[in-house]
Amino acid sequence: MTTDPAAPILLFDSGVGGLSVLGKVRKALPQAPVMYVSDNAGLPYGNKTEAQIAARVSGLLGRLTERYRPRLVCIACNTASTIALASVREVLEVPIVGTVPAIKPAAAMTQTGVIGLLGTEATIRQGYVDRLEAEFAADKRLLRHGAPELVAAAEAKLRGGTVDPAVFARAAAALRAMPDGERIDTVVLACTHFPLLEAELADAFGPGVRFVDGSDGIARRIAFLTQGQAWAAAKDGDIALFTKDDPDDERLMPALARYGIARRLVF
Repeated sequence: MTTDPAAPILLFDSGVGGLSVLGKVRKALPQAPVMYVSDNAGLPYGNKTEAQIAARVSGLLGRLTERYRPRLVCIACNTASTIALASVREVLEVPIVGTVPAIKPAAAMTQTGVIGLLGTEATIRQGYVDRLEAEFAADKRLLRHGAPELVAAAEAKLRGGTVDPAVFARAAAALRAMPDGERIDTVVLACTHFPLLEAELADAFGPGVRFVDGSDGIARRIAFLTQGQAWAAAKDGDIALFTKDDPDDERLMPALARYGIARRLVF
């Protein structure tokens, strides 16, 4: 199959967390045209049911791929991926790259054998996470905490707002308070919003804690799946597409510009 050189990579997230993935994709494929999709009308995903998330993500991606004909879709959202990845792959005929908690690399990194995992409430309860733990960290201790406050904090930060440091202190304290929590030396950031807050989380956890997320692996996978393909710049530049017209999102434009996106449209 011949791929249109101007066909974009479509990165989909519930909000702006997928920008942490886009940053790594830019480094791996600086010539790639990109369409970044933020389902701001559905944010947050973490407090929705699995059925709601699966139906919403499948429906949106079906309409988006029909209209914009991307060469590849990346679900740059841990919650959406752990719940809807299989159903999306059943209905779309383009390559799909998902996002999963980086438990495997964390298990290789930890020296104490105790790993913290920060995600949304929906992500941390998934059987998918149980299977990753059983496969890659069966001889480790994995402590999970749902931290929806961090999603809101990342959204606020990218809009130029200030975030109360207590938000990060609460996330760190919740993991530290669990049995063996004081021995955590590696934290999995199992939501794409959270790497945008790594500096603040590092301050909250203190020295000796390393953070890991899946963005590097995602960028490598996208580069592999698109190797040998021709690339042409998007006709009017790369865009960010939102599912709701929220005037507050105008405040995102400086942050979007740092990722090479100059236009904001509503789907």
